[in-house]
This record gives sequence, C-alpha cells and structure tokens, in this order.
Amino acid sequence: MKTATSVIAVVALAGAVGAAWWLQRAPVGTRAPGTAEVKGAPAAASARGAGPAVAVEAAAARRQAVADDVEAVGSLRSRQGTMVRAEVSARVLHIAFRDGQKVAKGQLLVQLDDRLQQAQLQQALAELSIAEANHKRNSELVAQGFISQRGLDESAAAVKVAQAKAELARATVARLRVLAPFDGVTGLRNISVGDYLKDGADIVNLEDMNAMYVDFRLPERWQARVRPGQGVRVQVEALPDRAFAAVVQAVDPLIDANGRSLNVRGCIDNRRLDLRPGMFARVATRLGEDRQALMIPEQAVVSQGGRQSVIRLIKTEGPEGAPAWRSERVDVQTGTRRGGQVEVVRGLAEGERVVTAGQQRIQGDGALLRVSEPVAAPADGPASGASAARPADAAALPMAPVLPGQNPCDLPARS
Repeated sequence: MKTATSVIAVVALAGAVGAAWWLQRAPVGTRAPGTAEVKGAPAAASARGAGPAVAVEAAAARRQAVADDVEAVGSLRSRQGTMVRAEVSARVLHIAFRDGQKVAKGQLLVQLDDRLQQAQLQQALAELSIAEANHKRNSELVAQGFISQRGLDESAAAVKVAQAKAELARATVARLRVLAPFDGVTGLRNISVGDYLKDGADIVNLEDMNAMYVDFRLPERWQARVRPGQGVRVQVEALPDRAFAAVVQAVDPLIDANGRSLNVRGCIDNRRLDLRPGMFARVATRLGEDRQALMIPEQAVVSQGGRQSVIRLIKTEGPEGAPAWRSERVDVQTGTRRGGQVEVVRGLAEGERVVTAGQQRIQGDGALLRVSEPVAAPADGPASGASAARPADAAALPMAPVLPGQNPCDLPARS
C-alpha cells in the first residue's frame, strides 16, 4: 500500500514539473486560455526599462559669481581690561570713584590709610636734610684743610643713603594711592570704606571700551587668505537689528592643534559704547574677490558611506523613438555652500542636469526617468553667504554708525 502511494506521488510531481516546463517554453499563442505568463520569465527581463518611468525633479549645473564668505562665532573683549588690586595691606580710607564711572589714566580710585608711611617719609626727608647739610659743611672744611678727603667721602655716601631711604618712603606712600592705569570705565566695586585689604585683594575692574576686540576662529585652510586690514561684519544677540564693522588686527601665527583652527582678532570702533566685553558675536568676512563656480542645489547631493554623489540625467531614446532620460550616478567633489546651493569642484560639467527630488525611487543606473517639474535657472548675480530669507544675517543688516574723528582701532592703546 505504501509503495503504491509513493509511486502515485512521484508521477503527480513529474506531471506538474512537465506542465510548468511546457508553459514556459511554449509560445504565447499556443497556451490554453486563461493561462498567465510566468512572472520573471526571460522574455520579460529582456526588455530593459520597459517598466514605468520614475518621476523626478531636476536642475541644471550653472556657473555663478560666488564670494568666499566665511562665518564664525567669537566673543568680545575690551582693548584693555584689568582687575585693579591693592599692592599692600592697609585699611580703606577713601573711595574716589562711583560704579560705572569713566576715569582717566592716573586718576585716584582708592586712598588707603597711609598715616604711618607718611610719618616714615617725613623722617626720611629729615635725615636727608641733615646728611646734605653735613656734606656741605665737610666740603667747606676740606677746602680749608681742616678735615681729610675721607670725611668728605663718608658724608657724600651718607647723603646717598638718606636719598634712597626717602625714595623708598615715597614709593611706599605712593602704593597706598590706587590710581587708574589707563582711561576706561570702572565696574562694580568690591570694597567699602573701612575694609582692611590684604595685598592682592580685588578692588574694581576697569575696562577701556572705546575699542573692542572680537576674537574668533577660522578653519586652518583659510590661513593663507586672512590678512590684517580685512573687513569684518559683526552681529551680537543684544542688538539684532544692527551689524558692526570691524577690521582684522592680527592673526595668531600658531595653529590650534586641538581644533586645527586659526585664531583671528578684529577691532571695532566702540566710542558709542554700544558693545560690552564678554558678548557673544557672529562674524562674517569675505576672503578675496568674487569667482565663478559651478553650482547645483544642495538637495541634489547624496552623501553615503563617506562619498558624495549626484544622479545625472543621460538623454536617450524611449519607446517609439521618443527622447527620454535615464539615470547615472556620478561621484562629485563639493566646495562652498551658499544659500541652498553647493559648489561642484569635480564630477560635473556646466549645463548637465541632476536629480533634485525623487532619488530614493531610483533603483540603479539606467532607470527610465520622467522629469515632471524642471527647476528654472537661477537669476544672474553673485551668490552671497546669506539667504535672502534670513533678514537677521549680518550681511543684510544696516551698519551701525560710528562717531566722527580718529578711529581708536587705528591708534595704539594708551597706557
């Protein structure tokens, strides 16, 4: 019984395989009605691109005038700023400034108790007066021959010792008068009258804000194109409706090994006192003249596995000889990005069209494409580093006015 069942199963399997083979090999017209063609048959695969075209959007690569505008972030600091500290230990006798007051170089800020030092100075001056009188008398006696030259030399040395003691006493008294080291604006004082200050104790910070430094970093690849004297536009969060003009003062010769960045310092005329030290700043600067660059929309570039590529449109013949487009993936090297556009350094030629939308529906090279909405060519004109839709960009903001007269950035700091 089992043997008969096995024979029947083998015969049925052989019949099914034979029927399938006949259906694949037989012409379409000899098949029984209602019999469908086997999916994936060689006849269907032989017609390349016979499937429906993939709908995509495309744009042409065009040359535009591009400026190398570089954006960075930085911080503001005073051209001169210091924490005024006590040099000697003493009690505060008098405070001669107010918080936030403009002071001049050499102006008295704090008077410490100097009564003991003043007494020592008077004593030293009295000793100097006696020494000078003795030396004058000895000079007359030597001329008359009453004393030896040795006595005159000793009196001259005594005069020098007394002078040194007087100078030491004067210096001690002077250190008890805390003076402004340069022109500036005082901060908030940390002391009161009667406080006993130890040497090195903080008194008040002093800032020269007529000129402000803006320190920022640029990638090291720009080191050959940054020079002192270049213009910089600065925007701060506290004043979003204005931009400030700065001039590059110096470039650090040392590249920061941690971030491979270049430290740059610019100077801003701040005589209006609009800016404060410590502000966060956005910096934009133009390196060199405008140049012609091949630009395509940013969305056309596909980044995958460390490579950047675009899908280029290749013109070919479609069904019935009509013109059609097929896909070809091309590796590209990109450069500057400006307002939704990216520069193509290598991999494309001017006028070639690339897919800007629908890349994910393209299975591979040679796919038939249907360009549904071609992108119009961009208007002529330089590509700026800021999009027109970003009114907060420093390049689109009005420049803050400056006071007439000599720019403090052109003058050395008064010290």
